[in-house]
Amino acid sequence: MRSFLKLVMLFLWTVPVFGIIQSEDTSQFDSLLVAARQAQARSDYAAAANYYRQAVKINSGVAELWANLGLMEHEAGDYTQAIQSFQKAARLAPSLYVPNLFLGIDYVHIGKAEEAVPFLLKAERINAADPQAPLSLGRAYLSLRSFPAAIRAYTRAVTLNPRDSSAWFAFGISILDQVEADGRKMSTEGQNSSYAKALLAESFAEQSRFKEAVDQYKTVIAANPQPPCMRSELGFVYLQQHDDPAAESEFTADLQEGRTCALAALGQARLRIDADADEEALRLLKMLWIRDPGFVRTNASLLANGLSSDQSSRVAGFLNQLHDAGGIETDLYESLLLGVRGTPQQFSAPVTSGNSSTNRAPIGNQSSSAAGHDADSYYRLGRDGLCAGGVGSSQSTENTDKLLLLATCSWMKGDYQLSSRASSELEARVPHSLAARYWSIKANEKLALLAFSSFEQLEPDSERTHLLLGDMYRQRQRFDQAEDEYKRASALAPKDPAPLFGLASAYSVDSKMDEALTTAKAALAMSPDDPDLNLLTGEILVARREWAPAETLLKKSLDAKPQMLPHVHVLLGEVYQGMGRTQDAITQLQMGLASDEDGSVYYRLARIYSTIGNKAAADDAIEHVKALQKKRRAGAAIALQDSSAVQDDIR
Repeated sequence: MRSFLKLVMLFLWTVPVFGIIQSEDTSQFDSLLVAARQAQARSDYAAAANYYRQAVKINSGVAELWANLGLMEHEAGDYTQAIQSFQKAARLAPSLYVPNLFLGIDYVHIGKAEEAVPFLLKAERINAADPQAPLSLGRAYLSLRSFPAAIRAYTRAVTLNPRDSSAWFAFGISILDQVEADGRKMSTEGQNSSYAKALLAESFAEQSRFKEAVDQYKTVIAANPQPPCMRSELGFVYLQQHDDPAAESEFTADLQEGRTCALAALGQARLRIDADADEEALRLLKMLWIRDPGFVRTNASLLANGLSSDQSSRVAGFLNQLHDAGGIETDLYESLLLGVRGTPQQFSAPVTSGNSSTNRAPIGNQSSSAAGHDADSYYRLGRDGLCAGGVGSSQSTENTDKLLLLATCSWMKGDYQLSSRASSELEARVPHSLAARYWSIKANEKLALLAFSSFEQLEPDSERTHLLLGDMYRQRQRFDQAEDEYKRASALAPKDPAPLFGLASAYSVDSKMDEALTTAKAALAMSPDDPDLNLLTGEILVARREWAPAETLLKKSLDAKPQMLPHVHVLLGEVYQGMGRTQDAITQLQMGLASDEDGSVYYRLARIYSTIGNKAAADDAIEHVKALQKKRRAGAAIALQDSSAVQDDIR
């Protein structure tokens, strides 16, 4: 963002504004712009903003000046004031990119994501080549818990700039949020369905809990309807248990049912490897490759299930000799070599089609040689690549059955992005479709793996990697994993307080207050004037009822970001209440009312007013408590109707 701002400011400095002001003001105006530029160069953004405020008083009709002022206010952390400046710039020049972009960015900063979305969409339309707009749009949608829209926005961001590790990380987070939302819906509405049990069986298999996996798969196989290729998935579990006869039985049964399952053919090839029949295994794999190379690339790692290291070395040697002799094409050779070594095929970066500012790219009109063919027939033959191409190249996705077919076939051939989009579209049209949720979960799990793999490739074992992973785990209340990541980050950068800040935050939320305080103090020793660290440490001390040291730290945290100040005032109010400084407590709590979302601040005020005998003020505060609780209940009812995730009782 820093380099982006530098480019923006260099552009704005070229705007000719001097000819449109009175000549007697030119010298002062010129001096103000020079001073603003010098302040910006030394990163004194508050001073730069002050110079720009004086400049716009001389000439308030230049959109670029207001935009520059907004940028400096943004950098100084004064997002509310920046929004006002950008609004003036946007009114003067509605098609100017920077004000629209930063209006969206700053609305997200102050927690008003809904207001941010229109500005960010407009910014994308103005400049479709800049990844900053879709990246910020993804953040806005994520705040609104609109996960499919966030995924689409982040997809555009990483497509525009595949080297942006932060974009990949945010992309992965949005996908995981969608998986969790789908999982909650599945557990609520379809807990006993074959789709839920199939996901559970797969989870057991991944955890090497093979007996439980087998039991779950058998339950799914006895159900109707059921996801495809369940017998083959069970067969691969038997392979991991070295029960080849049971695996053979399941693969054969799957091939004899109504749909030819490519997974069953892959399983039979794997059985030939066990029987030392490498040439026969390769013959089957070549047939699969001709039929659907995407399936083989995606699923070749299953060949390693239950394979010993000696077997793996033998097959690798066989493939090497064959490739050296020209007996196998390079793409198939490389896919199989990765497969027998158990290395998953790396997915390609997602791509988008159509206008980058489009909220929902159309699924139809995909180019494919399968256009005009019967996709259902390809599906029954197990030719999933042609099946997906046949559906996607037609207009038949208006039909919900075709959308389900597209979600299924595209997943089987390894196009997880298309499967995710198709299942999302199906969910939008059939809100309680368990099949849509099943394929959404499976596709998005794969996409999340892609996103985080791309992130780690760009920043392998860096402090930033562990720091961001720690933040992710902490937000999901997986505290042990969060703490481990923060510790790794701190070991890589022992003089950086950021990992210790994250670790102290995780300890605090995990109710490990002694560890939280020790860690926060260690971070504070590195950066004693950091307002966020002072706030965190003061908050921990408030929880421990250590009022005097908490007051000192919280006063230093009054320099925190403007949106955090109401929370600081509430904490100071609690401190003064604990110290018996009643009037100071009332003053601070009143200053913190903007942060009261659940009525807790008003309730604390009501208690204080009652103790000093001010019944009218106490009653008024209680009325505000009731009003906020009523508002929350109404919001919860709407959220339930919309199948949103349940919010925590107190944010």
